[in-house]
Amino acid sequence: MNSQKLKEDALWYHAKGRPGKIEVKPTKETSNQRDLSLAYSPGVAEPCLEIVAAEEKVYDYTTKGNLVAVITNGTAVLGLGDIGPAASKPVMEGKCLLFKIYADIDAFDIELDTKNIDDFVKTVKILQPTFGAINLEDIAAPACFEIEERLRKELSIPVMHDDQHGTAICSAAALLNALDLSGKDISKIRLVVNGAGAAAIACIDLYVALGVDKSNITVFDKDGLLHTSRANLVPNQYKYVTDKFAEDWKLADALVGADVFLGLSVGNVVSQDMVKSMAADCIVFAMANPNPEITYEDAVAVRPDIIMATGRSDYPNQVNNVLGFPYIFRGALDVRATTINEAMKLAAVKALAALAKKTVPESVNMTYGETNLIFGRKYILPKPTDPRLLTTVAPAVALAAMESGVARTSITDWDDYDMKLTSRIGLDNSLIRGIINQAKQKPKRVVFTDGENLTVLRAVQEVLEQGIAIPILLGNAIIINRIISEHKLTIDRVTIIDPRSARQEKNINAYAEILYEKRKRKGMTLSDAKGLMLHRNYYGAVMVELGKADVLISGLTRNYPQTLRPALQVIGRQAGINKILGMYILMSRFGPIFLADTTVNINPTAQELVEIAEMTAREVKKLNVEPRIAFLSYSTFGSAEGEDAVKMAEAVRILHEKRPDLIVDGEMQAHLPFNLNLLKESYPFSPLGKTGANTLIFPNLSSSNIAYNLLKEIAQIDKIGPVLMGMKKPIHVLQLGSTVREIFNMVAVAVVDM
Repeated sequence: MNSQKLKEDALWYHAKGRPGKIEVKPTKETSNQRDLSLAYSPGVAEPCLEIVAAEEKVYDYTTKGNLVAVITNGTAVLGLGDIGPAASKPVMEGKCLLFKIYADIDAFDIELDTKNIDDFVKTVKILQPTFGAINLEDIAAPACFEIEERLRKELSIPVMHDDQHGTAICSAAALLNALDLSGKDISKIRLVVNGAGAAAIACIDLYVALGVDKSNITVFDKDGLLHTSRANLVPNQYKYVTDKFAEDWKLADALVGADVFLGLSVGNVVSQDMVKSMAADCIVFAMANPNPEITYEDAVAVRPDIIMATGRSDYPNQVNNVLGFPYIFRGALDVRATTINEAMKLAAVKALAALAKKTVPESVNMTYGETNLIFGRKYILPKPTDPRLLTTVAPAVALAAMESGVARTSITDWDDYDMKLTSRIGLDNSLIRGIINQAKQKPKRVVFTDGENLTVLRAVQEVLEQGIAIPILLGNAIIINRIISEHKLTIDRVTIIDPRSARQEKNINAYAEILYEKRKRKGMTLSDAKGLMLHRNYYGAVMVELGKADVLISGLTRNYPQTLRPALQVIGRQAGINKILGMYILMSRFGPIFLADTTVNINPTAQELVEIAEMTAREVKKLNVEPRIAFLSYSTFGSAEGEDAVKMAEAVRILHEKRPDLIVDGEMQAHLPFNLNLLKESYPFSPLGKTGANTLIFPNLSSSNIAYNLLKEIAQIDKIGPVLMGMKKPIHVLQLGSTVREIFNMVAVAVVDM
């Protein structure tokens, strides 16, 4: 993506709809006067009085225990420098977003208009009653050192400057694993560091805590070697000064025979010759962004034995703070820690390092387009989308807080804690990321019947940018190109076909013959077939039937039956399939939820529901998710009578006998698969009691379609679909009025579904 396009898309993204990236939502009922009287006056006085009597109860009655302040003064924002507090707000909102999607932590950004250390510290200090922890962000050195040190001493809640310690924790985990692979003793390695800012000093501090000998560390900054004769150093740098070498000693001199290079400075300051001069199995962490101290390509070209990490996602071994801070704060909050101490940081380091050595889930491989990520020189850190990070790092941090005496509450049931953490994991969009990356590996030809629609064209632009498919547009080329030009879309080298064009007469006749042969004994004449072939849904369906396209996407501007009929007449159902059906995927806080059938079958029988469940389970497994199926009703295990309740119970009975390998239960009311405490307490025999359900089967089309439409609008969650199942070839019918994101996601699923 070119820089101008990136700028336009980024500005549009941040401004669209509700400006910004975060909002506040109520967590309690507010639907009537009683609710409001409990939420506010007079009921709110009761928790206030409880907190007056015992201040720790603030964690029981308020959001404090799950609320982090992301605080900056905008003096060192990303690579932008001192841009001020207002301009830093988009970055701070982004950090809040990451807290939420990776660890279900509510975070609020606070931008302070001051460079005065005393004012900064005083302001944060008086905010302590509001927040459970403080994340300091993008504060320039040396002020950041003093601010963090003072706040850690003066506050009784965790404080961490993530720019320093997040980088240190993640890179330290990478260092441990790199040393393991190279067979080197941490106490004997020679470490050269370029950059002596906040992050670099924090990294060195943590490496020393892990066992690196201070006498084997050589540090440079923009002015050269940190030498005892230098007078322009800040206090935190003095502990790493040296007099072993001359003051004019250069980085190139220091790297000769060095085991490890750590770069947190500027791009392109390390040459290939410098890397060549390092010790065998050298370790290079070139983490300047966006341009590392030496490019990955240049480094590996001259040192095949190198173990290299960068700060970039397009190279192996990205040192990314998101591997650490969400889970470190999660663990600290969950035991109400008073600080984030050295023991907690080291626990996070060791947990991250250990996780990288475990078998990587297939979902993570899919996300990154890999076949088998495995611990080695190109994989020394977990990937940010690994769902096990939350259940690995957070418990390690929480336990370290307890063992080091800074926890105000204890976790006694670690299995229960693991389940609670697992229930939080559904907040990110790792499923669709995995699908997109899988689609990129083998992009297919996708024909869009609504080629003259702006929303479709915007989705096509994204499809091209992401490289997940090869689009074919059906429509008038003049109209399509005018829309592309008017809206400055970057769509070129795409095939446009107008079935009504004179140039398509030969194809129209040939395609009509195919349709006629399929429908001639069902009342269709050849003349009828020729007329229908002028309609893009018929034309596109025949393209797929003939192999001139792999997938058809339609339905944005027409109702579902009108779009589905041509597909059924031209393509037809798979052999042995009695029913086609539609499935929606909702990206909920419980993880992806699969709803079927939401589009086709009006009132299926018990036997038909069994087929719907089996087809849905197969599709869910294709997406690398283990289906856990709940048959929903107004009744729970025979608690009420009625035709639908009996039908759903019968379907479950049949499915248990036919497919004992599937996790299935019902009939049950819709809240039970998501209220695990109630499910385990009232129905301990249910196989869904431990994990809940992710695949929902409804008694009829009315209930499924109503449930889907209510959920998507009221909950405002991302959705994919409907995924049409049971057709011989991939044909997918969009919901009327689908958004650009929904169309794009549907294309990705369709490509993977082949």
